Order: sequence, then structure tokens, then C-alpha cells
Amino acid sequence: MIRLVPGVGRVRIGELATATGTTARALRHYEQAGLISSERAANGYRVYDETAVVRVRNIRYLLAAGLTLEDVQVFLPCLDGDVAAAPPSGKGLRVALDRLAVLNERIAAQTEARDRLAAALRERTGGRVRPVA
Repeated sequence: MIRLVPGVGRVRIGELATATGTTARALRHYEQAGLISSERAANGYRVYDETAVVRVRNIRYLLAAGLTLEDVQVFLPCLDGDVAAAPPSGKGLRVALDRLAVLNERIAAQTEARDRLAAALRERTGGRVRPVA
């Protein structure tokens, strides 16, 4: 049972994972990166403040957009709000533009590698083998 009723206060790691569509392993990784924090219950289990649900959803939104955990660090001040609707800060915009440049470089490198391999296949097979584009 997920206890996300305002005022309840704390959720266990499994409840947070279920509520945010992630895994306990990912949550521990976010915690190690300093993006979320937990306390230990008397039984040693991690417990999170119920506000961690919004924070984790925002982290996942930023990761899905192509940012890395290191990139997400820049957004720490706004992870507890609506990251998708908030206007980007200058620093956040720079991080996103830098990540986009890195992704574009990787795509270009992969495209070049694909084209070289396709050309080699055509050359070696006399055009009999047509690579899938």
C-alpha cells in the first residue's frame, strides 16, 4: 500500500519506487548522486519524505530528456517544483545546450561509422548485399 496522503510524512523505498515508476536500485543511485536523501528507520530501512515523489519524477523527466545525473545536479534548486513548466535558468539552459551538443556529436560519429560500414559491405559484396538504412 502506497502511503502518499499529505501529512503521512514518510514512504519506504519500495513505495517510492512504485509511486514514481522506477526501481529501488535507481533510487539508491539518485541518493548516491546527492539528488535525493533518506533517513533510516529503526529497522534500517530507507525512508523518504513524501515530497521525494515530485523530486524523483522530475529527475526521471530530466533523464528522459537526455540529461545525465551530473547534469541534473544543476537543477537541484527546482527539483521540488514543476520542472517541465518552469522557465529554464541561464545555467540550466547552458547545461541542456551543452548536452545537446554532445548528443549531436555522438550521432554524427555513429552516422559516419554506419556509412563507412555500409560502403565497405557494398564494396566487398559487389553491391549484392544491401545494408538496411
